[in-house]
Amino acid sequence: MPSDKSTSPEGLISDIKKQQSSSGGAPVHLWNPPFLGDLDMRISRSGEWFYENSPISRIQIVKLFSTVLKREEDDYYLVTPVEKWRISVEDAPFVAVLLESEDEGDSQTLMFSTNVGEEVVAGPDNPIRVDYDAVTGEPKPYLFVRDRLEALISRNVFYQLVELAEQRVMDGKTVLGVNSGGEFFSLGEL
Repeated sequence: MPSDKSTSPEGLISDIKKQQSSSGGAPVHLWNPPFLGDLDMRISRSGEWFYENSPISRIQIVKLFSTVLKREEDDYYLVTPVEKWRISVEDAPFVAVLLESEDEGDSQTLMFSTNVGEEVVAGPDNPIRVDYDAVTGEPKPYLFVRDRLEALISRNVFYQLVELAEQRVMDGKTVLGVNSGGEFFSLGEL
């Protein structure tokens, strides 16, 4: 990777801080800068961020980078209005680590908190989906966060979802699922 300051995390941090809107979020969906290459940055399956194989231990920097994360096709990028760098994401860029539930049944609302402090209410705009590991058959639950970005739902949070779940018949199959925001999300067949 070039040693130019604009291609370092410090240079990106400076650019990001300049471009953030007053609401704290960056209008990433409006930015289409030129692709400048691969950045030696990785987000592990556990949601930990690494730069040059060293963990980024300052959560404020991770949170800042997460605000300018963009997904195009199957690739992930950190973008500013003038730069676009591809990074590696092992699974999903975020992890849902906390769950709060209000009400019950069809009125239930599920609010998730991610490892970067974003709060997301599951519903029509933020659905829950479950994939299954091809080798082990274990469920891999996800929550849509924003702009084609998802959070892997942590094992503990998934167990909490299962405790809140109810049985329903869908398409002639009995499934276990949860309600949130007026939607029913299947967690899997019984």
